[in-house]
Amino acid sequence: MTDQPASSHKEPSTNPPTDSAWVEVLKTIGLSIILALGIRTYVAEARWIPSESMVPTLLVKDRLIVEKLQYRFGGSPKRGDIIVFMPTAELRRHNLKDAFIKRVIGLPGELVELRDGQVYINGQRLNEPYIARESVLTTGRPSPASGSGERPASLSADGNAVQRTDTNVCVGDPQPFLARPVRVPPNSYLVLGDNRNRSYDSRCWGVVPQDLIVGHAVWRFWPLDRMGNL
Repeated sequence: MTDQPASSHKEPSTNPPTDSAWVEVLKTIGLSIILALGIRTYVAEARWIPSESMVPTLLVKDRLIVEKLQYRFGGSPKRGDIIVFMPTAELRRHNLKDAFIKRVIGLPGELVELRDGQVYINGQRLNEPYIARESVLTTGRPSPASGSGERPASLSADGNAVQRTDTNVCVGDPQPFLARPVRVPPNSYLVLGDNRNRSYDSRCWGVVPQDLIVGHAVWRFWPLDRMGNL
């Protein structure tokens, strides 16, 4: 009778994980959470659009990536950048706590003026191809809570409301910030929404200090049919 070699195959262990195994699992989960929080705090985060203040560039419920490294490491916002920022002292005075999203218009040291429904920088009219050209919004009162506002609008020949950059959106504000020419202070930025008839912005409450800027909106990832750079 021939002896058979002993099998080298081992049955899977049915023993529960040891304490050291659970420790490794918890370490992995903890590191993953820390990494995710670190990315959101220092690198980039996702945001969504709650209002119509940036139409036609950004529509309600658009999803964006906001990049944070550029401004954190010595970069400064440029005219035309779309930025996300926390409420200024004036906005907090009105109990507004959520982040805003607007376009940078005036840079530190520049003289900004509203004249005949147009923006002038240092005496030169600013070309703004991105703003909404018409609006069919009804008249009403600005809604700071949603970052937008409505105003009695001028009408074009076809009955649509014509977009004008003026301070009529600042209903209830005794002295709109841009009621007169303003020089932007150092380390601050003047911001406006692209949908000028429906944006509660620097015209009403003033400039944004750089230390309140969360980041630069750079990429729309939803909806898919409008995915791309901003």
